[in-house]
Amino acid sequence: MKPTLLRKIVAEFIGTLMLLAAVVGSGIMGERLAAGNVALALLANTIATGAALVAIILAFGSTSGAHLNPAVTLADAWQGGLAWRETPAYIAAQIAGAFAGVATAHRMFGLALFTASTHVRTGPAQLFSEFIATFGLLSVIWGCAKHRPSAVPFAVGAYITAAYWFTASTSFANPAVTVARSVTNTFAGIRPADTAGFVAAQLSGAAVATLLFRWLIPSLRTEASAVMVEHDIQ
Repeated sequence: MKPTLLRKIVAEFIGTLMLLAAVVGSGIMGERLAAGNVALALLANTIATGAALVAIILAFGSTSGAHLNPAVTLADAWQGGLAWRETPAYIAAQIAGAFAGVATAHRMFGLALFTASTHVRTGPAQLFSEFIATFGLLSVIWGCAKHRPSAVPFAVGAYITAAYWFTASTSFANPAVTVARSVTNTFAGIRPADTAGFVAAQLSGAAVATLLFRWLIPSLRTEASAVMVEHDIQ
């Protein structure tokens, strides 16, 4: 039986909530335990995020595709894997879930539900990093969707784990994650004024990767239902 739109958006909401709870919560825990060692705090944040991504995609992928990311949703709709009429609901659920995830992490650690971040993340290097991070993420998804769709959850988790370290921005690669992290003044935060540039770079990276793989894999359109993992299309 095909999942209803309500089930899909609930899956996207809960999945994105869990992702942000992992990102922000592990950042808080890592910073508290690292005693000022930023590399150690980032390592803790990285491992928790990558592991959580695998688990969340496996849990919710069969219902909604486990996009958890407006850039992935728009790319999937562009390729015909998601009906355009469902796209606004997916994105709204992801953004709402992202903010709920920040509030959840803050509540677990005894912080105010939302606090504007003062963490500056700006400049050409940061924006280029977000372009590369999101280009790589969509490349991993599209590349695996054709021949190894069951590997997508593990490939995405592995890629994000690596991209935390090889990008100057620590690889947000997700517009919903970006805007939600602007309301956490913790290790994972981003200053609200810096979010627009990040989102633009992310959407650009996703579009370029999708165009590339339309050319590399001409049958990509018929494989779009496998992003993130194979799911039913209404």
